[in-house]
Amino acid sequence: MLSRIFSTLLLWGVILGSLWFFGPHAAVWILTALTALTLHEFYQLAEKMGFRPFRWISLAFSVAMTAGPFYLTEYLFDGEEFAGFTPALLGLAVVVCGVRVLGERDTNSRIETLIATLIGLLYVPFMLHFLVRLMLLFVDPAVGLVVCLWVVAVSKFCDVGALLSGLAFGRHKMAPIISPKKTWEGAIGGVLISAGVGAGIAALAADYLPEGLTPAVAALVAVPLALTTIVSDLIESAMKRRADIKDSGRMIPGIGGAFDLTDSLILTAPVAYVIFLFLA
Repeated sequence: MLSRIFSTLLLWGVILGSLWFFGPHAAVWILTALTALTLHEFYQLAEKMGFRPFRWISLAFSVAMTAGPFYLTEYLFDGEEFAGFTPALLGLAVVVCGVRVLGERDTNSRIETLIATLIGLLYVPFMLHFLVRLMLLFVDPAVGLVVCLWVVAVSKFCDVGALLSGLAFGRHKMAPIISPKKTWEGAIGGVLISAGVGAGIAALAADYLPEGLTPAVAALVAVPLALTTIVSDLIESAMKRRADIKDSGRMIPGIGGAFDLTDSLILTAPVAYVIFLFLA
């Protein structure tokens, strides 16, 4: 527990320090790196399940899919978001991997290889790139950056709240086969803490958030995001159970790998993007 708390505080320190000096660029770099590492660990899980995805081709597409929308918008499209870039890259990845899979010597696993590769690209970089697009929703880059931090904080504090609430009050197992330690009491506590954190940040950083995101609205918006976070976390738990491992990696003491860090954001990112389409 102590190592997890220390790692969490250190990570937030590094992130906030990087954002202070480099602004939105740091957010894109950090997200791009974490996305690539998450995809790498996703494919490690897939390999333990018996699949052989195209790792290096996919990592190249992952970097382009995550960072591309930001830099194309900033430098080539004069601030106008090029929303079709990442979906187009995903389509191109299907073509490239389709051609590549024809060269596989093991004809019995070609379809499995293609499916595992494309699911990784769809589930990790395509979903996480919505955080970059969330930043681009706002004319003021500072507002977009703070909104993204708000979404990350709401998601991650749901994890922390669920853990602490589960330890203190947990009695009823939520998904005993997938994740035996998760309880309904912990989930409720996580959602409530997310709502409180969301409202608190909205009150303290009102000048850097959309006018429509009042503390009351922020608390309400935090609830579906927190619920999505719980589902997202359970999906990663199911993958790890299928691969018969505890953590996706050992990169971060007390937390695990990059996938253990980003798992709660994968499903939350597109949900947050859709919600803020109406609040921007």
